[in-house]
Amino acid sequence: MNVYEGKSVFHGIAIGRISIYKKGEQQVKRVKIDDAETEIARYEEAKIQAVKQLQGLYQKALREVGEANAAIFEVHQMMLEDDDYNDSIKNMVRTQEVNAEYAVASTSDNFAQMFAAMDDDYMKERAADVKDISERVLTVLHGGGGGAAAIKEPSIIVADDLAPSETVQLDKELVLSFVTVYGSLNSHTAILARTMAIPALVGTPLPLDDTIDGKLGIVDGVNGKIYVDPDESTLARLKKMQREDIQRKELLQTLKGKENITLDGKNVMLYANIGNIKDLAAVLQNDAGGIGLFRSEFIYLEKEDYPTEEEQFQIYKQAAETMAGRRVIIRTLDIGADKQCDYFGMEQEENPALGCRAIRICLTRPELFKTQLRALFRASAYGKIAIMYPMITSVKEVKRIQEIVSLVKAELTNQGIEFGEPEQGIMIETPAAVMVSEELAEEVDFFSIGTNDLTQYTLAIDRQNTKLDEFYDSHHPAVLRMISMVVQNAHKAGIWAGICGELGADQTLTQEFLAMGVDELSVSPGSILPIRKIVLETNVEEYKAGK
Repeated sequence: MNVYEGKSVFHGIAIGRISIYKKGEQQVKRVKIDDAETEIARYEEAKIQAVKQLQGLYQKALREVGEANAAIFEVHQMMLEDDDYNDSIKNMVRTQEVNAEYAVASTSDNFAQMFAAMDDDYMKERAADVKDISERVLTVLHGGGGGAAAIKEPSIIVADDLAPSETVQLDKELVLSFVTVYGSLNSHTAILARTMAIPALVGTPLPLDDTIDGKLGIVDGVNGKIYVDPDESTLARLKKMQREDIQRKELLQTLKGKENITLDGKNVMLYANIGNIKDLAAVLQNDAGGIGLFRSEFIYLEKEDYPTEEEQFQIYKQAAETMAGRRVIIRTLDIGADKQCDYFGMEQEENPALGCRAIRICLTRPELFKTQLRALFRASAYGKIAIMYPMITSVKEVKRIQEIVSLVKAELTNQGIEFGEPEQGIMIETPAAVMVSEELAEEVDFFSIGTNDLTQYTLAIDRQNTKLDEFYDSHHPAVLRMISMVVQNAHKAGIWAGICGELGADQTLTQEFLAMGVDELSVSPGSILPIRKIVLETNVEEYKAGK
């Protein structure tokens, strides 16, 4: 038996045969050509076929893993149309008189190295994307169809890393788990594993050879280990853990329909975070009380130009109607930092996390902001919509938002367009907002604490920089004290305060949040029932007395 440790992406136990994912090796030779324009035409035709394949993958991903996860294939289509990428290939064919395959492979290497050398983690990840789209074009040039690797039985998929196109083409019914040698907790493979709710490991130093291929394996997503060819006692122990895990999940289903009330009568709202309306089914399936964070930026990220008021209105309206009177909190545009949108024409920034992002874009581009607000106010006539503004640092910003909101309402009234009166809230995700939360509470209807950015800004640590994992502490006393301070100041002003960041789903802190008086926890749909179980089994006063 061999045991390898990695970083756990999703808890659970998977038992099955290990299948090493073998990437198609693209053998590229440099060939001198006589007719450059004919060779460029070959490339253009291959590129058209590659785009068609990506369109098919986008539709497949939409059905299987939702719009937010499918968006990567739209990004890949845009990258294939990138002028710099295409000019490099064509120029190489013409000036060096080489075949299209060689020009694509060389350009791929050059661009990948360029991205990998960048300081920004988001841009570094583009290196893998360039490799992925180039491999697709090369496959077409070589006469291949870009199909999926065959999996014949339920398997634990092991690979050095998996590109988005590779993961989405796998037969999900036969994937028991993902284990990769490389990759981060924010990689596409990790996101897909969480979406599929299967155990997965990344950063696992195991050999990709016959010593593991075809062997029985056990992925322990709880402790971040994979056992290869386990002995009988280990197999029996982990089979028992697997049965207990299945029983827990079945037991959680019995909690559907129950109110989120502690043993001593304290009520907490359990809401869901979503990226688009395709996720509404998961919200309803997991019995969420509402939507605590609708990330509206994905509407922008998935388009090639600014979405119109009507396009946004239809999306928000559908969410409101589907939730049938339950609160739907829609965060206004949160572009910037690690979420870049080319058509916004944003200037390059040395530190985008501290740059022009979220509400700063909206307040400096008021017409863009007003378009979204008009759509939101119109949709609020069809359900219980609330609007939430991100990255607030001052009362001055809230006052400016209120002025723009007044203009939008006046416009809609003058035009005779029906609209509702949505609640107005802000995200608390900067230390500045925490420190003036008492004053901010007088201006809004609710607070939602974005713990991801709040932790990042409080600790001065880039949360996407894996090299700083040992320094990053989401349970840092400073962060927890800030959350408590915000809740106290909210209640003092008579408004409610919730948490919509990743920390809200941390079950080791659920009782602590209840003790602080947090009114709402907004988490991924799959975390609703596990947290409800903790709420129902907790006596808050006893917990506080025992601290």
